[in-house]
Amino acid sequence: MINRELIRLKLVQIAYSYYQSGSKNPAAAEKELLMSLSRAYALYNTMLLLMVELNRMALRTLEMRQSRAKRLGQKDALSTKFVDNRFMLQLESNKQLQEFRDNQHFDWADQEEFVRSLYTKIEESDFYKMYMDSDKDSYDEDREIWRLIYRHLICNNEELDAVLEEMDLYWNDDKVIVDTFVLKTINRFTADSTDDQPLMPEYRDSSDQEFAIRLLQKAIANKDYYYDLIASTTRKWDIKRVALMDRIILQLALAEIISFPGIPVSVSINEYVEIAKMYSTSKSGKYINATLDNIAKRLIEENKLIKE
Repeated sequence: MINRELIRLKLVQIAYSYYQSGSKNPAAAEKELLMSLSRAYALYNTMLLLMVELNRMALRTLEMRQSRAKRLGQKDALSTKFVDNRFMLQLESNKQLQEFRDNQHFDWADQEEFVRSLYTKIEESDFYKMYMDSDKDSYDEDREIWRLIYRHLICNNEELDAVLEEMDLYWNDDKVIVDTFVLKTINRFTADSTDDQPLMPEYRDSSDQEFAIRLLQKAIANKDYYYDLIASTTRKWDIKRVALMDRIILQLALAEIISFPGIPVSVSINEYVEIAKMYSTSKSGKYINATLDNIAKRLIEENKLIKE
């Protein structure tokens, strides 16, 4: 699940904290980086468990309504379509997710007020009403309703963001990327999925973790060299007048461009320009793009930068 887009974001955050605090301990920064990435994977599982808890809230709500109907002598049967959703039954019984839940101290059941409020929004949504009124009875429809719930009610949910921030400060900037992986996970389930259906692994393979550590090491160890490159490329460049965030983004981008020949220059530049738009000033994107492009062209002309 942890891809290079997320790794770059985490590297910028960790490097910013490292230099802002005046730390001289790169090993501690590496440890913090790996912990931060691990917590992003925990968020992925936590969001899957939120869907499971919403389904449990649906079941409790249904049972309460059934009990009330029985007391009032109402004979019309209440629909169990939502709580019998086949995709959700698969997710709830997934062994990998159960193992994660068993090893966590947090339980969405402790956030009952929030979960109830979110479930109410589900019942009020047009796509939920269409699902419940539909005569169709297919696995695809069962999976699609949860994809819609996640996309429209869990993504971009400020109330949820506040809950998550209280739970773990590492999750402040992770959720947007994690949401994409949760949606991919939903789509990977099929009618034939069993309790052993694999969820996203923490890392695709060891190369991504190695990329993260090596890039941080290079960025810290060669900072002065990267600043010299920037100074020799930018007219009247004064490091003191450049925002710390911009310096860190340039530093990491140059470390990647120079130290990883298998990554095209354009890919590295585009990734860090997007990060600049997210974390820095409105003009930072253009400045970083132009600076990196000029440095890369000069290094290539001088045969100091060779890409595979």
